[in-house]
Amino acid sequence: MKTPFDWIAAEKQKPVFIFMAALTVVVMVCLQIIGGPLVTDAAPSGIVSYEFAGDMPTARAILDSWGARGQVFAGLSLGLDFLFLFAYAGSIGLGCVLAARALSPQDGLVYRLGIWLAWGLLLAAFLDYLENYALIRVLLGSELTLWPTVARWCAIPKFALVGVGLLFVIVGGIASLLGRRRG
Repeated sequence: MKTPFDWIAAEKQKPVFIFMAALTVVVMVCLQIIGGPLVTDAAPSGIVSYEFAGDMPTARAILDSWGARGQVFAGLSLGLDFLFLFAYAGSIGLGCVLAARALSPQDGLVYRLGIWLAWGLLLAAFLDYLENYALIRVLLGSELTLWPTVARWCAIPKFALVGVGLLFVIVGGIASLLGRRRG
């Protein structure tokens, strides 16, 4: 079964995973710092509240609560998120491939699940891209009521895919480590 990372030589996949995971953490920390001013009563989860607004009145209320300064931070956050989506999709997706290989033969169900999740992380990144585009359109003043809805319906499966992929990597990593210690 082909993986989205077959273009990376097998012996280089673990170092690439480590690099991508480190990049993910660094960008995540930066996003947390930038996102600090975005936590308001209207947006208790900061930029994530904006991602899930779902309709124009809610999105506008969030933008109003941020004010002009906060909207600059939101723009910076959304811009940096384009690097983040590359980093997390690469690290979690490649992590799924590595965990799948460590846990199961290539014809096994767990292996196939890991590979499907790796492909799913690429879908999550694409959904994140569409979500960011929709949120930027609203941030720039678009009144098209479709944009907050697009953002929400991209965010829901994105977060689900990222969560399941991350869980697979963590459980697979722990199981692989425990298996090595017993062997």
